[in-house]
Amino acid sequence: MEPEELDNIYEAMKPQLLRYCTYRCGDPDVAEDIVQEAMLRLWQHEVQGPPESIRAWLFKTARRLIMDADKIARNRRRLRALNPTVDAPPELPDEALERKEARARVRAVLCRMPERGREILLLRYSGFEYREIATKVGVAPGSVGTLLARAERRFLKLMELPGENEES
Repeated sequence: MEPEELDNIYEAMKPQLLRYCTYRCGDPDVAEDIVQEAMLRLWQHEVQGPPESIRAWLFKTARRLIMDADKIARNRRRLRALNPTVDAPPELPDEALERKEARARVRAVLCRMPERGREILLLRYSGFEYREIATKVGVAPGSVGTLLARAERRFLKLMELPGENEES
């Protein structure tokens, strides 16, 4: 589909499609997004045919987009009801200072570790799996467990050393 043809279809169909989407979803901004998404999909799928077929395809696509958005919204409401958020009490100044000092100490210890050990620790405690760590670090997946255990022992040993971890 040529850009001029898509522009012509957009100009011809937008008012009707926008009115339909606004009626269905109740939010003009969301309706505008749905119209644009439907037009984008029309172009991506290279839909051809007489104007009536293209019009039907656009309305069907918009309807499905609205239904998908409704389903997502229902799922979000259900998940929020099952897992309500609880505001944490404000952090006390001494707790904030302790947390800041602990972070600084951990950073200082990590800086003193060999690069590969530091990288393995950071990747593992960021949620990466052994095979992903192996690829990133350039080792065999079977070696990651051993390297991780060594890095953890080294980290703990450096954390225990008094005075050497503190930043100047």
